[in-house]
Amino acid sequence: AKQPHMLIAGTTGSGKSVCMNTIIMSWLYTKRPDELKLCLVDPKMVEMAQFGEVPHLMAPVVTDMSKAAGILEWAVRHMEERYELLKAAKVRDIRGFNDLGEEALRAALAPPSEEAWIRTPKKLPYMVFVIDELADLMMQHREVEQSIVRIAQKARAVGMHLVLATQRPQANVVTGLIKSNMPCRVTFRVASAMDSRIVLDQKGGELLLGQGDMLVVKNGANDAVRAQGTLVDDREARAVTSFLKEIAAPSFERVLVAIRGPGSASEQPGSGGGAGPDGASERDALFERAVEIMIEENRGSVSLLQRKMAIGYGRASRLVDQMAAAGILGEARGASPREVLITMADWQRMRELEEDGPRELTTEEARLARAVDRESPDFQDAFHDEDDR
Repeated sequence: AKQPHMLIAGTTGSGKSVCMNTIIMSWLYTKRPDELKLCLVDPKMVEMAQFGEVPHLMAPVVTDMSKAAGILEWAVRHMEERYELLKAAKVRDIRGFNDLGEEALRAALAPPSEEAWIRTPKKLPYMVFVIDELADLMMQHREVEQSIVRIAQKARAVGMHLVLATQRPQANVVTGLIKSNMPCRVTFRVASAMDSRIVLDQKGGELLLGQGDMLVVKNGANDAVRAQGTLVDDREARAVTSFLKEIAAPSFERVLVAIRGPGSASEQPGSGGGAGPDGASERDALFERAVEIMIEENRGSVSLLQRKMAIGYGRASRLVDQMAAAGILGEARGASPREVLITMADWQRMRELEEDGPRELTTEEARLARAVDRESPDFQDAFHDEDDR
């Protein structure tokens, strides 16, 4: 992609949302649902509602900023998974992966079983995350800057892209890290020359006429180009989306539908954030990464999570509580860190059990699930069995 990510700024009525809708329409015209997957974040609830049932969607249109933050964190993990897949297939980017035939892909991956081969994707769709109001997201969840920057820096090769828009291009919203990783930047009419400089590194946006009048800085260019945005009216958009809905229904990613946002488990009465399949969907979106950090450091500490993950005390404390409820960490010991009760291998097995969903466990799996309690007879038996081996 020559323009892998895009930043759009403009005041109310300047044409920013119309431009985003036009971009989405161009994708719907040219890409099949198996070629492109979309995730739309619309805090205004009405700007992208017309696209709510197109088959290209990975999840329902997101209007909750907490859920949007969780989805971006998922996107970072999915990006890393795609890189692992490309590494195993010995290709450099998504285009090289998709150009492999099934025979060449199977030879490169050498799956250990037929079941593993069935689960392996034969083609990777492009993914685009469209966020209509970056300012709302940044103000409520400052930590999303880290996710946005990681996606912008690395996700191009694996076919994942960002389109960010804001009507408040302030320095605390469009930070230097975000701007430096957005090769294509567009500004419609903005309130001041300072706002224009924040987006384009040059003034001029404050002099635009509105109604789609814009300045564009493309990847590698030093000077902005003035352009006029196109208009797709609501009637045409409804005609296209109605046609697409008749062809196919959206196939949502189960994990994205289940995301409820950072800290949502502790906000729901009676939700324990447990380790079973029912509790897994109510966990904090950073839960898995937090568990890995605790296991790597071999200690359970709120301050450790704050430092390693750049999050606040409240969220780090909730993560520790959720890990304790899941049997991953031991009881609180005053000022001392909590004990980590499982190994990385145990954690991987627990994740596999959750992903498989509710089913009858084998005897060995049931013992593993209970073995996190070091006082239980199952743990003692497992411990002695290991010594015998």
